[in-house]
Amino acid sequence: MTYIPRDLRNIVQLALKEMPVVVITGMRQAGKSTFLLNETFLKERAYFSFDEFVYLETAKRQPEHFLTQSEIMTIDEAQRAPEIFTVIKKIVDKERVPGRFLLSGSANFALLKNLTESLAGRAVYLNMSPMSRRELFFKTDEEPFLMKFFKTQNIESSTTSEKIKDEDIIKGGLPPVALGLSERTLWFKGYEQTYLERDIRQFSQIVNLISFRHLLTLVALRTGNILSLSDLARDAKLNVSTASRHLSLLEASLLIRRIHPYLKSKASRLIKSPKIYMSDSGLACYLAGIDSLDREPLMGALFETYVAQNLLSIIESKWQGANLYFWHIQGRYEVDFIIEAQNKCIAIEVKAGEKWEDRELSGLKAFVNATENCIAGVVAYNGTNIVRLGDKLWAIPLSVLLS
Repeated sequence: MTYIPRDLRNIVQLALKEMPVVVITGMRQAGKSTFLLNETFLKERAYFSFDEFVYLETAKRQPEHFLTQSEIMTIDEAQRAPEIFTVIKKIVDKERVPGRFLLSGSANFALLKNLTESLAGRAVYLNMSPMSRRELFFKTDEEPFLMKFFKTQNIESSTTSEKIKDEDIIKGGLPPVALGLSERTLWFKGYEQTYLERDIRQFSQIVNLISFRHLLTLVALRTGNILSLSDLARDAKLNVSTASRHLSLLEASLLIRRIHPYLKSKASRLIKSPKIYMSDSGLACYLAGIDSLDREPLMGALFETYVAQNLLSIIESKWQGANLYFWHIQGRYEVDFIIEAQNKCIAIEVKAGEKWEDRELSGLKAFVNATENCIAGVVAYNGTNIVRLGDKLWAIPLSVLLS
């Protein structure tokens, strides 16, 4: 299979020139190992995978010896041997060589309790999202539309594009499925089993995997919604403490993402309830038992999940200074996404269809009018034409917005 370049490559290349430790995280099967083995600028590095028993055992038993085998090392699935992190810190503190260690893993190292050494000040952490539309359509050499729009808002209004297909949402962005694997359900079933039986047991001592899997399904059914931990715990028949711990594991293994509300007080963003998203719309569809979006009640939430994973891919790989939020005023207004960068922001309301009612844009208009540093409000719809709707308001096809 032909290797498809990833958007993350430029920031990884830059980071290796500046930092002694570069860490690439991402959910299982997002394409990290393929990236490490196929990017030309990584070819000269010594590559070790802790999926290989001999490397894993050597690293656990003799981490000092293992980490001095090569001047520049790439270590895949590094979280499987926590013993190496303290030694890496000592090596870096002794001689700070840019690009000395490139680590990857199917976990957010910063959230794993057994990794006590965070490598703070010595490492940069980068996340590889599931494959984005930009990557699947070989557009990684182009500047993202969002970044160009953010700079000028001068977009040719006659630009047209194709619609996003339901199949795009159902497949998601995990490479084996996104690139055309016919047995989608069978593959996801194996993915779920591997995750539950290997990854979760590695990260934590969970006795009841059935209750954990039930909570995972409930999260998939709630993707794109504001998180109510008490409601989730009640439906999962778990106490709040256990449900919270399970959610932390899902977040540490990067199967879910939390997006925080956009508030005037930046400090208060962290104390309000976040929205919760599955990291991949295809996995969300599988867990929710959805094979078709025709008349599907969750269609809007799944489109929003697909948009979220693509926006996060762009921001985390190409737009390091930007942050993603949502806006919500209880019982009054809501806007799906707010992108903030350089003390400016744009608001994005996602519509899965080609049409919308004017009342459905009340939240978008309210945010634009109430937020002085908002430079544009966008109706991201599944149509084909870019249209200016008024002062600071645009209708932009989803496929253009995510290109």
